[in-house]
Amino acid sequence: MLFNSIDFAIFLPIVFILYWFVFNKKLKFQNFLIVVASYVFYGWWDWRFLSLILFSTLVDYTIGKLLLTERNKRKRVLLLWLSIVVNLGFLGFFKYYNFFLDNFVAAFSFLGKPINPQGLNIILPVGISFYTFQTLSYTIDVYKNKLKPTKDFIAFSAFVSFFPQLVAGPIERATNLLPQFYKKRSFDYTKAIDGLRQILWGLFKKVVVADNAAKYANLIFNNSDDYSGSTLLLGAILFAFQIYGDFSGYSDIAIGTSRLFGFNLKQNFAFPYFSRDIAEFWRRWHISLSTWFRDYLYIPLGGSRGGTWMKIRNTFIIFLVSGFWHGANWTFVAWGALNAVYFLPIMLLDKNRVHTNNVVAEGEFFPNIREVLQVGSTFLLTVLAWIFFRANSIHHAISYISNMFSKTIFSVPENLPLITIVFIVFCMVIEWFGRENKFALQSLGFKWPKIIRWGFYMLLILFIIQFNGGEQAFIYFQF
Repeated sequence: MLFNSIDFAIFLPIVFILYWFVFNKKLKFQNFLIVVASYVFYGWWDWRFLSLILFSTLVDYTIGKLLLTERNKRKRVLLLWLSIVVNLGFLGFFKYYNFFLDNFVAAFSFLGKPINPQGLNIILPVGISFYTFQTLSYTIDVYKNKLKPTKDFIAFSAFVSFFPQLVAGPIERATNLLPQFYKKRSFDYTKAIDGLRQILWGLFKKVVVADNAAKYANLIFNNSDDYSGSTLLLGAILFAFQIYGDFSGYSDIAIGTSRLFGFNLKQNFAFPYFSRDIAEFWRRWHISLSTWFRDYLYIPLGGSRGGTWMKIRNTFIIFLVSGFWHGANWTFVAWGALNAVYFLPIMLLDKNRVHTNNVVAEGEFFPNIREVLQVGSTFLLTVLAWIFFRANSIHHAISYISNMFSKTIFSVPENLPLITIVFIVFCMVIEWFGRENKFALQSLGFKWPKIIRWGFYMLLILFIIQFNGGEQAFIYFQF
């Protein structure tokens, strides 16, 4: 079920009314409703994949209970690896089976020994990368004694399948979300209104910015040999805003929807295109995934505590794995590798922690010249990397970049999508004014006269209705 669909517009009020007015007598009833609603929400795509969520839930719930009583270190390690193998095994089969098979065949053909194994027509379950990492983090935290395993199967099932963030995150840690299912929740009008504002902004970014940018970005990328360098640059920039509006829009809707039901999810985007270097960008982009890899892969590998070689090795591992997590294509690996190359000089010069606790031009209306240059150069490096992310193949990406950096890059782009560019600028202006908050509309306009503030909200709703391009799926559903 898509957030930007009529189905969800009907589904959400029904669940909201049942949750607060029918099942509000007991906490267990509310949690059970969330499980049922989440399974309906997910099963809307394909009910057969519900068995995967249920199986993953049963496996990690059982292993968590066994870890509670097991004191033998060797057996605890075996239980942990059972969870890792089962979760990553499912993920690997559905997401990477044909990728490894195709590359296996290509390798043998290169050696002069062609083989013809049978491939499988595998459908990738929506959101499997997200809920797999969510359940896996629970088992790891229980194993490390950072979290007490739950005995409440309904609460655990609700944690795994929580519908607002089930399909594309944020990837929640059990240490944050699971305890919220144990506590009685009361309706909070202020929190609900705050959630509605975040939903509204998320829908604007998805429907108005991302979906309209996608029309031109897809046209340019799919016919890149036919366009000038300036148009190719425009296509790459449009894709940068497409993926940002699409993914951060989803996160805003997910977080806002959760607040309607009394839950607080972690911030997943912190205005990443206002970053002053690549290190800051990765602290602000897809925060739940970046911190997941940091805590469960980078730090266990030694992090940055070792020598120079270890720092370089761990940096490349974390970015390459992050790239491969996004999809079974060498383009994603190349995207991760390029970001690692960007990151290395900052890390080796010990400058990767410069911009950690503040935002660009904090407390100021405009940035200074240095900040403009820092933000602009970081954005352009990011746009260049996004070309590999969007391209169909490594060859396509290299060809795209080669054609882009031709003398025609100084020409006027063909068929400028002016209204889309206006909406992108409008979006960035609003985000600039709200950059010191957790989302753009969190406190923006509170000092305005009420009629102006509500007029602004109605304007956003009008844009969403007028420039809605249909029920377009979110980009990260394929990951």
